[in-house]
Amino acid sequence: MTIRRAKEQDMDGINNLLLQVNMVHHQGRPDLFKAGGKKYTDEQLKAIIREDTTPVFVATDVQEHVLGYAFCIFQQHVDNNILTDIKTLYIDDLCVDESIRGQHIGSRLYEYVLAYAKENGFYNVTLNVWCLNESAMKFYEKCGLKPQKIGMETILS
Repeated sequence: MTIRRAKEQDMDGINNLLLQVNMVHHQGRPDLFKAGGKKYTDEQLKAIIREDTTPVFVATDVQEHVLGYAFCIFQQHVDNNILTDIKTLYIDDLCVDESIRGQHIGSRLYEYVLAYAKENGFYNVTLNVWCLNESAMKFYEKCGLKPQKIGMETILS
């Protein structure tokens, strides 16, 4: 397995995984997530892959099939009234193909992101996880992540 920056040639594999992620969310919260959707259009995905401040990393097999991905975003709050201007690498999405989970591909992707963040002078790595996705929450806890903040809601209908 190889982990590297995504290329446009990886889009079919990435799109397949985006559909899988959305289905997990739709099944858990159909009131919020549409069935059969994906987070990005192909044009948006191309732009994200090309942009240096939104690196996407893919895990691929020897035939270059995408096994998993990690979408990342550079964040920094310069001259904010209350926040320091630390550099954060935010993991916007991390997914491993559902048919091959449990083979430590996700752990290796996360470790790759951590190494990338350290090499590039980031202060921390953050992410959000939906409470409906218990397996993802357990995975991130196993990776050593701790809650930073918690979003809460009241449904009014």
